[in-house]
Formats: sequence, structure tokens, C-alpha cells
Amino acid sequence: MTTGRVGLLTGMMLLGCACTQAPSADAGKPEAPAASAVAPVTDAEPGPKTAGEIDFPVIPQIVVPDIVGIGPAQRKLESSMQGLIDPIAGISVRPANCAADGALVTDAGITSVDAQGNLLRNGDEGIFRINADGSGTANYGGGLITVNADGSGTINGSGEDGADDALISVEADGSGSYNGRYGIIRLDGQGGGTWNGDSGLIRNNGDGSGTWNGPQGIVTINADGSGSWNGPHGLVVNDGDGNGRIGAPAREVKMAPIPRVAPAGRFPPLKKFAPPGAPCGFVVTLEDRVLFDFDKSDIRPDAAKVLDTLATALNQVQAKSMEIRGHTDAKGSDPYNQALSERRAQAVLTALRQRQAAQGADARGYGESQPVAPNELNGQDNPTGRQLNRRVEIFVRT
Repeated sequence: MTTGRVGLLTGMMLLGCACTQAPSADAGKPEAPAASAVAPVTDAEPGPKTAGEIDFPVIPQIVVPDIVGIGPAQRKLESSMQGLIDPIAGISVRPANCAADGALVTDAGITSVDAQGNLLRNGDEGIFRINADGSGTANYGGGLITVNADGSGTINGSGEDGADDALISVEADGSGSYNGRYGIIRLDGQGGGTWNGDSGLIRNNGDGSGTWNGPQGIVTINADGSGSWNGPHGLVVNDGDGNGRIGAPAREVKMAPIPRVAPAGRFPPLKKFAPPGAPCGFVVTLEDRVLFDFDKSDIRPDAAKVLDTLATALNQVQAKSMEIRGHTDAKGSDPYNQALSERRAQAVLTALRQRQAAQGADARGYGESQPVAPNELNGQDNPTGRQLNRRVEIFVRT
């Protein structure tokens, strides 16, 4: 799981050099050019300068913060979904989550999931409203995150877990804004943008031109190779045609056209929420004591009212599929438990069909292979856990 920190991408592409510069290990701010980039000018220097004696400072590329989206909120969501809902009177209903292969995940503890797969979780960890497509909102620990289906959204970070306490807005086209520990960054998604940080104000027009007002003065680069630099050596002007002027009074010098400013980057799409498994329906769990005597697979007569109510409810659900799943504890041999779980699942399916419900359902036994509680604790028998494991589940896929 990602940490949710907002940091600068390592390295920075510096423009305007004839050579390739290796990425810097410290990319927290634009690198200022060395003061020796331009040879000092004195009155004793005769005639025009030759090419290469005047080098403009390079305008750093605007680097995009490494925005990972919903990391801290995702961890809060996952931690709030670990426990199962405690059975009440031997019957419980919980949302069903499925893995990528469609298999039922047995340990989801979400508050509610509707028929469209939209999830609502309201607990001590925060309030989460997550849609089936991964979009949604999280309000936790003073932070508020909104992620849309197209990757756009906003982050108002709480700074928890060392995350950047930043204000971030991202659009689907890569435009957006960032206001955090690295300054203020605005990108138009078309190669243009601004960065106001520790090293001054950088403006990229997206057409090869830009400006930098920073430690070395004011640098302006035009798309046609011309530009100016007003800094420690006075005013340097590049005409873009191989000529230029420096100082006051101005001296003519030979200058190569200035390389174009590379386009600014784009904000990456915000990562979406990812509940453990995807919402896929719900599970009704009936402990064995609701329907069966111990070690039996014949439904007791006093369970008729429970089955009547259950059949009525199931007939009101539009389900893609339904599976009656039998489970046992770990007492006895594997083959015996497997056979018992199959008989119990089939008995429930038969009873529901007699009530005109679950007509298209299947019955399957899982034996002791999918416990929801430990059968033993510290090497000792755990009767409470075994009781929870002896159950019949009705998995309704919606």
C-alpha cells in the first residue's frame, strides 16, 4: 500500500544545456545555475565575444508532485472493514465482496452496500462513500478526499502519517493545482503552468517560451530562440539570430539561439478507492442451531418461520445468481465434514424451493475449509469459534 506522501519526483530535467544532465538526488526545488555561467564583462574586454562565452541560465522544468491519491484514506477504510458483523440470534446479513476471479471474500465487514455496488461506511475511522467504479469521498482525521470516476478530484490532506498537508485539485485532462510543502503549482494540462516555490516564480507558456524570476535574476526565453536575462551581469539580450548584447552600455556579442523551454508536465489521475474485493451482493448467514440439531442435516420443524421469512425476502431481490453454502467446524474428519456441509446446503435449498424461492440457486458444501473464527485458541478447544463456523450461508450475487 502506498504511503500517501506527496513528494517531488526524483530528478529534474534542466533545459537549455547542450549536454544531458543526470537527475539530481535532491529535486525539492529548481536548481539555480552557477554564477560562472556568464564570464564577467569589463571595460578592458575588446570587440564582440565569440559563441559560447554567453550562456543563459536554464529555466527549470516544472516538476509534478508525486500524488498517489487516497493512500491514507485507503488505509483507514481497510482498517475499518476487518471485523465481521456479530451474529444476532444466530442470523446475520452482511455485504458480500468478491475477489478479481469472482470468488466470495469471507472477511468483509462493510456497513452497507446497495444493489448497485455503492458502499457506505460510517465508523470511528471516518465516513466513506465509495461507488462501484472506485470513485467516492472520504472524510477522516480532518482530511477530505474526493475522487471521481475519470481520475479527477480534490485532496484536502490532514497531514496524517507524514503525508503532505496539501490542497490539491486535479482535472481529468491533467490540469490542476497544488498548494503544499513544495509551493504553489498550477498546470493547464497543455504544457503550460506556473511554479511559485523556494526558488522563485517559474512560468511555462507551453509554446517553448517561459520566464524565471529567481536567485539569478529575471530570465525570459521566447519561442523563437530570443530572450533576455537581467541579473548579476546586467542586462543580457539574445536576438535569436546568433547575435546579442550585454551590459550597459550594450556590447555586441555572438550568441547561439536559446533552446526552447520544454512543456510542463500534467497532474496524474488520482488513484481510486479499492475496498478489499469488489462489492458483489450480500450474504445471509444462519448458524446451524437456527435450522439443525447438532451433527444433523434435517431441518427442525421450528425453523419453518425463519425459512418463510427468508424466502419472502429473497423473492424481492433481483439477483444474478444465488448459492447456498454449507460449512462445518473442524471436529471430525475432512470427508465427514464435507458430506455434512453438502447435505445441509441441499436441505436449505430444498426448503426454499418448496417456498417458491431460490429456484435458480445452487447448493455447495465447503466442509471445514472456510472458517470465520478459530476452532482452537492456544491449542485449546474454542467452542464459540466452532459454533460460528457451523453455518449455512446464502450468497446472493447482485
